[in-house]
Amino acid sequence: MIKKDNQLLGTLLGNCTNVKKRFLITILFFSIFMLFGCSTTQRQVSIKKTKPSPNLTMLAKIESHYKKWQHTPYRYGGTTLAGSDCSGFVMNFFKNKLSKNLPRSAAEQARLGVKVNTPKAGDLVFFKTGRSRSGLHVGIYYADGKFLHASTSKGVIYSNLNDSYWKKHYWMTRRIMGS
Repeated sequence: MIKKDNQLLGTLLGNCTNVKKRFLITILFFSIFMLFGCSTTQRQVSIKKTKPSPNLTMLAKIESHYKKWQHTPYRYGGTTLAGSDCSGFVMNFFKNKLSKNLPRSAAEQARLGVKVNTPKAGDLVFFKTGRSRSGLHVGIYYADGKFLHASTSKGVIYSNLNDSYWKKHYWMTRRIMGS
């Protein structure tokens, strides 16, 4: 019986030794993790401050102008929120959002900048409608074929260059330098 007891005691001591080894290895790993994982060394993190793209900035300015003017009715010769015509509306946008002074009439505005084939936000789009003294209509190109203008029937609205009326009367797009 003593022999069996000695064997059992040896097995138990061997198991205890294995448990101790496992325990010590676990403590060692935990200590290393705590030592290096929670390091207080501060690292420099580089944060790049990027400017919004000019196109996004222009879109935001156009949208902001629209929100202020969206209930403004059309009024020939008007330049205020009480009523505005197309060129007065465009003139106001350039003055208040871009700090640029534009002439009062669509005909004079059509002589500014350079003619472009592919419009981008903020470009002026012109139409030969036969209405008003010059027969011209002007709007501010927004994006995806949309432009903002003072419509004679609906006041300040977005319209689409691809609508049949606007497509038929489209004349040109002009880019005002620095806008």
